[in-house]
Amino acid sequence: MSHFRIRVVKQEQGQRSRPPFDKLLMFKILILQRYFNLSDDQTEFQIKYRLSFMDFLNLELSDKIPDAKTIWLFKERLSKNGLTEKLFDLFTETLNAKGIIAKEGSMVDASFVDVPKQRNNREDNAIIKEGSVPISFAENKNKLAQKDTDARWTTKNNEKHFGYKNHINADKITKLINNYYLTNASTHDSVELENLVNEKDNILYADSAYRSEQIEKHLKEIKCTSKVHEKGYRNKPLTESQKKNNSDKSKIRGRIEHIFGFMTNSMNDALHLRQIGQQRIAATIGLVNLTYNLFRFEQLIRLKIV
Repeated sequence: MSHFRIRVVKQEQGQRSRPPFDKLLMFKILILQRYFNLSDDQTEFQIKYRLSFMDFLNLELSDKIPDAKTIWLFKERLSKNGLTEKLFDLFTETLNAKGIIAKEGSMVDASFVDVPKQRNNREDNAIIKEGSVPISFAENKNKLAQKDTDARWTTKNNEKHFGYKNHINADKITKLINNYYLTNASTHDSVELENLVNEKDNILYADSAYRSEQIEKHLKEIKCTSKVHEKGYRNKPLTESQKKNNSDKSKIRGRIEHIFGFMTNSMNDALHLRQIGQQRIAATIGLVNLTYNLFRFEQLIRLKIV
């Protein structure tokens, strides 16, 4: 009898267990979350009370809706398994296969990704800056979970930023993102160029921050024509011809700013995030870039550009 009771209990428990939500549904929820830059709790709330969200997700009012914890767990699975990058690459490969990205020229640039500021003392900050974790953090798992030891401070144009950088390579014609790379905020833009540009890039447009002998050598080796802005030096200012060339290049290179502008304006300040830790931020930025590409692709179809 006791064996029979155990079997009955197991069956009842199995019946009560909730079936997992469809993966496509969860993916579409993450696209909504990134487009509107919502927290997990806000995402759950908006799905329940906005008919436009329900319609996009193909849900009825009587359907069960993933709660904030379910959304968080799904994102964690994507992050830990590196699936966000794979999803981005899959969509990009599809666009390339259909000839939508013509590869007539590429643009590179980077934008700051701001994350919650950390309230650490000077000693802890000095240890973190050296690439280590303070002992007080390591000894307390709960404290460590609330600390971002990967993000860095940097200053640009008298503005301080704490967090990371979203480095992107975009197609000059369609303004679709071809490739991206995440670093901490203190990394110089030019450092990641070799991770962004390869043999598939025929012409490269970039501002003067990317001008160096090493980069010019790399571009020559992969047979990529350099349209990187020239820069003046002390006692060797730019000539009028060089200034004109830079001005001509800017008309194309400046198109990459439209991408970051869309993320800031249309995507509700998408590069200001609530998460901490490079692994989670990398996964989120992958979704931000993928979401941008999806909306940009829809624009191209609607405007009959492709």
